[in-house]
Amino acid sequence: MKQRIGEFLVKIGAMTQEQVDQVVKAQEAGDARRFGDIALELGFIEDNSLKRYVDYMENE
Repeated sequence: MKQRIGEFLVKIGAMTQEQVDQVVKAQEAGDARRFGDIALELGFIEDNSLKRYVDYMENE
């Protein structure tokens, strides 16, 4: 089973669970952007972390 992006980013050490929770709260408050877009804007991750997740999804 594939991991959700937040779970994956915590697993690889790119984000903390608290940061994931903050992004999810922003989405729940009405931010319609994708998880990665919000995390990038907040400075929690860099593009290479998103690429690792995309690679993971393609290879699972």
